[in-house]
Amino acid sequence: MTVQTKAPESQFAYVVLAARRARQLMAGAPPLVDNPRAMKYTRVACEEIEYGLLEYEFNPGVSTDVDKDGNKRRK
Repeated sequence: MTVQTKAPESQFAYVVLAARRARQLMAGAPPLVDNPRAMKYTRVACEEIEYGLLEYEFNPGVSTDVDKDGNKRRK
Protein backbone atom coordinates (compact mmCIF):
# COMPACT_ATOMS: atom_id res chain seq x y z
CA MET A 1 0.00 0.00 0.00
CA THR A 2 1.50 3.30 -1.04
CA VAL A 3 0.30 6.85 -0.66
CA GLN A 4 -0.41 8.36 -4.06
CA THR A 5 -0.86 11.95 -5.15
CA LYS A 6 -1.49 11.73 -8.90
CA ALA A 7 -5.04 11.34 -10.19
CA PRO A 8 -6.33 7.77 -10.13
CA GLU A 9 -6.36 5.92 -13.45
CA SER A 10 -9.85 4.56 -12.88
CA GLN A 11 -12.73 6.97 -13.49
CA PHE A 12 -14.68 5.36 -10.66
CA ALA A 13 -11.82 5.91 -8.21
CA TYR A 14 -11.50 9.52 -9.41
CA VAL A 15 -15.21 10.20 -8.78
CA VAL A 16 -15.12 8.57 -5.35
CA LEU A 17 -12.03 10.57 -4.36
CA ALA A 18 -13.55 13.84 -5.61
CA ALA A 19 -16.84 13.16 -3.81
CA ARG A 20 -15.12 12.42 -0.51
CA ARG A 21 -13.01 15.55 -0.78
CA ALA A 22 -16.06 17.65 -1.70
CA ARG A 23 -17.82 16.38 1.45
CA GLN A 24 -14.79 17.45 3.50
CA LEU A 25 -14.92 20.91 1.92
CA MET A 26 -18.65 21.18 2.61
CA ALA A 27 -17.98 20.29 6.26
CA GLY A 28 -15.59 23.25 6.56
CA ALA A 29 -12.17 21.99 5.49
CA PRO A 30 -10.06 24.72 3.86
CA PRO A 31 -9.32 24.30 0.14
CA LEU A 32 -5.75 23.29 -0.73
CA VAL A 33 -5.61 25.58 -3.78
CA ASP A 34 -4.92 29.26 -3.18
CA ASN A 35 -7.29 30.72 -5.77
CA PRO A 36 -9.84 28.13 -6.88
CA ARG A 37 -11.26 28.73 -10.35
CA ALA A 38 -14.78 27.91 -9.15
CA MET A 39 -16.62 28.15 -5.86
CA LYS A 40 -18.44 24.81 -6.16
CA TYR A 41 -17.06 22.19 -3.81
CA THR A 42 -16.92 19.47 -6.44
CA ARG A 43 -14.99 21.70 -8.84
CA VAL A 44 -12.51 22.66 -6.11
CA ALA A 45 -12.04 18.97 -5.24
CA CYS A 46 -11.39 18.11 -8.92
CA GLU A 47 -8.91 20.98 -9.17
CA GLU A 48 -7.05 19.69 -6.10
CA ILE A 49 -6.84 16.24 -7.66
CA GLU A 50 -5.55 17.66 -10.97
CA TYR A 51 -2.78 19.57 -9.18
CA GLY A 52 -1.80 16.50 -7.15
CA LEU A 53 -2.54 18.12 -3.80
CA LEU A 54 -4.45 15.20 -2.32
CA GLU A 55 -2.86 12.11 -0.84
CA TYR A 56 -4.82 8.87 -0.83
CA GLU A 57 -4.23 5.15 -0.46
CA PHE A 58 -5.46 2.60 -2.94
CA ASN A 59 -6.50 -0.70 -1.36
CA PRO A 60 -6.91 -3.42 -3.97
CA GLY A 61 -9.92 -5.63 -3.42
CA VAL A 62 -9.74 -9.03 -1.84
CA SER A 63 -8.88 -11.61 -4.45
CA THR A 64 -11.02 -14.69 -4.85
CA ASP A 65 -10.14 -18.16 -6.05
CA VAL A 66 -12.37 -20.71 -7.68
CA ASP A 67 -12.07 -24.20 -6.27
CA LYS A 68 -12.46 -27.42 -8.26
CA ASP A 69 -16.27 -27.39 -7.78
CA GLY A 70 -16.56 -23.88 -9.22
CA ASN A 71 -17.24 -22.19 -5.87
CA LYS A 72 -15.60 -18.85 -5.16
CA ARG A 73 -13.61 -18.40 -1.98
CA ARG A 74 -11.54 -15.55 -0.59
CA LYS A 75 -7.83 -15.81 -0.11
